[in-house]
Amino acid sequence: MRELSRLTHYSKGYLSKIETSEKPLTVDVARRCDEVLETGGVLTALARDEPEGRARKTTLATDQPSAVGPPLRQAVTHTLPRHAAAFTGREDELRRLLSAAEDAAASVAIWTIDGMPGVGKSALAVRAAHLLAPAFPDGRLFVELHGHSPGLRPADPTDVLAGLLASTGMAPGDIPSGLGARAARWRDRLAGRKVLLVLDDAADRDQVEPLLPGAAGCMVMITSRRRLVALDGAVPVSLEILPPASAVELFARLAHRGPLTDAESSAVADLVARCGHLPLAIALLAGRLAHHPAWSVADFAAGCTAELGELAVGDRGVAAAFEMSYSALPPERQRLFRCLGLHPGADIDAYAAAALTGRSVQRVRADLEAMYTDHLLDEPVYGRYRPHDLLREYARTLTARDDPAEDRARSVARLLDYYEHTARIAGGLLIRFARNASPDVVAAPAAAPALPDRAAALTWMRAEQANLLACLAHATALGRHRRVVSLTSALAPWLLLDGPWEQAAVLHRAACAVAGDCGDPAAQATALQDLARVCYMLGEYGEARAVEEHALALVRRLGDRFGEATALQILARLDILDGDPASAADALERQLDIVGELGHRPGEASALQDLARVRAMTGEYAEAERLQARALASYRDLGDSLGEATALFELGRLRRMTAQHAAATQLLEHVLHLYRNLGDPLGQANCLQELGRLHHRSGDHHRAAELLERALGWYRDAGDVHGEAEALNSRAALLADTVGPSQALPGHREALTLARRARIRMEEARALEGIARCLAVRGERAGALTVLAEAVSLYRRIGTPEAGRAADLLKELTASR
Repeated sequence: MRELSRLTHYSKGYLSKIETSEKPLTVDVARRCDEVLETGGVLTALARDEPEGRARKTTLATDQPSAVGPPLRQAVTHTLPRHAAAFTGREDELRRLLSAAEDAAASVAIWTIDGMPGVGKSALAVRAAHLLAPAFPDGRLFVELHGHSPGLRPADPTDVLAGLLASTGMAPGDIPSGLGARAARWRDRLAGRKVLLVLDDAADRDQVEPLLPGAAGCMVMITSRRRLVALDGAVPVSLEILPPASAVELFARLAHRGPLTDAESSAVADLVARCGHLPLAIALLAGRLAHHPAWSVADFAAGCTAELGELAVGDRGVAAAFEMSYSALPPERQRLFRCLGLHPGADIDAYAAAALTGRSVQRVRADLEAMYTDHLLDEPVYGRYRPHDLLREYARTLTARDDPAEDRARSVARLLDYYEHTARIAGGLLIRFARNASPDVVAAPAAAPALPDRAAALTWMRAEQANLLACLAHATALGRHRRVVSLTSALAPWLLLDGPWEQAAVLHRAACAVAGDCGDPAAQATALQDLARVCYMLGEYGEARAVEEHALALVRRLGDRFGEATALQILARLDILDGDPASAADALERQLDIVGELGHRPGEASALQDLARVRAMTGEYAEAERLQARALASYRDLGDSLGEATALFELGRLRRMTAQHAAATQLLEHVLHLYRNLGDPLGQANCLQELGRLHHRSGDHHRAAELLERALGWYRDAGDVHGEAEALNSRAALLADTVGPSQALPGHREALTLARRARIRMEEARALEGIARCLAVRGERAGALTVLAEAVSLYRRIGTPEAGRAADLLKELTASR
């Protein structure tokens, strides 16, 4: 059992409970066990015959609702770059790769494509992937690993897996921490699917191995400058330079010339030989001729040959081809090309390029498109450009040689200002909470993309994710401490939404330390509050409280009233979890006073919402509804769609608490639709959990099981301890009413363990009451009385109306003893 636990990344205790039928066998667990035990899918088939197994069955990519609703996050499973229309040659290599689709039916087909820089490895992989697309209907994914990209660190497989899991529709909060757990989850997500994965520019075996699928049906193509001989089961394809005839044909196609005469073919053959028959260099030369239809092929070839000189085939010829293409650019375009060597990230759009150069977006966009036409840049996604690694290194060399250090520093500063400013605008649209502005807000760039709503903000953040983190790493490496703090602050709302939260916590802890070292208490307070929120989401409530109390002391010393209000609200939420509604209400009343004085309506609405939760907790339902209605009206006046959805969710919960089950169900189904449109996975999970409880009450037990299992899966994968404990209790209560107390007890006991460890008092009391009810039904009255007395005591300490219900049961059990 210990070895199975290690291989599947499920705890020994959890697997033991499945073995003894204390826990159901879910499809996820079954697939992992089938994989490591090589049982041919027997366990998975068994799990699919169970209701709870069916509840977790999902498709990798679908636009249609499943039995439990659509994915919490839309899957993005077709990310191949567009293929080159002028692709030439490599017939034998293509034939081998295309035949691999048949091999994938029996086992994972893994192919490596190696060769020198610029030889066309990525072009071959992309061409083959597009041709193979019909054989892999569940997804075609392209991942840049940056194994040899100048100025870029090789991609960490742990981070790559987070992106891959997100691409399959998994909410970022669902993604487990650690390389092993993520790799196991990735293999699980691909089990039974037909997916094609292209891993571009791999550094070595260690980078690639965790990314590989584990079951038949999938194919992987890996490009690398190295021969990955240590990769077990991989079939190698080594690319050499193009044969002379293919090199001439490629030149003619890229130059948009018809069939060449014998004389032209001879001249072009000499030309392409001087640049090593390397596709990258050939493309640069052909691009020049394509812009001059009046030029003859022979004259152009003769002129280029003269410029290239008597160079040996190889690197010197390639460098000369680069120089010729660069020299032919107008001065402003040359400067843009050099500036691309300063960009810390992998790709760039027109807005970032405009910030980098200090020019207008319109002019820069035209220059980027022209350089794409000249084959100096690739455009893997519409509007996003990147140079080949060799050209990136060439640009870095040019800017270091030709641009003064002061100019380079100003260019990078403008770029970082642009990213930080736009991230802050986007974050304001994504935010779930009232938040202080950063003390280091940068000046607005000359131009930035329009972000009219939350969807646009989320799209921009996700498109720029790698660049934003690369800029943060760049600032850290250069010791730009204030930039590290302010940029991390700008990214905080997105990190809280998209995670992974473990990575967010690392970044925020670093920002806290840097701000403290800089002697900047205002920035440190902001960083501490951002860290506290992430710790709250991770269920690290002790650290969250300690961090927030530190922040509260700082903002009070600074006289920062809004910062104080924010700290009070976070501490109030921790008090709610700790079963101390009186302290929570006191903190929220003080927060309301402060935001009222400041005239901060978003902060007021947020505080009203939390105060309503406290009143509901203590059974003051009418007051809770009044406060929540005020919050809803404020959010609607502010045009805050997320706040409105959350207020409606809380009103739905109130309907459920007051036994208005039909009204609650109708409202929460509407809210679930709102959260889906907003792309908020946490809101969706909370709705699923509430709807599961309502369907339990209405007697639709199968639907309740589906919804609760889905919510539990999200909470468990996300590390949301509060949600997990609540969902475990809800599911256990359902099991008690449907299959009996013996099946329900493990869920309540697991919830009790979680709740006690995290000090979530309400769920601790619910778990105790549930355990007592199960024991009573089994005839274990002595044990039931002991546990129920503890539940009643805890309910009374919290001050919740559930105390009366539990006390009545205690009297009943005592009387019948």
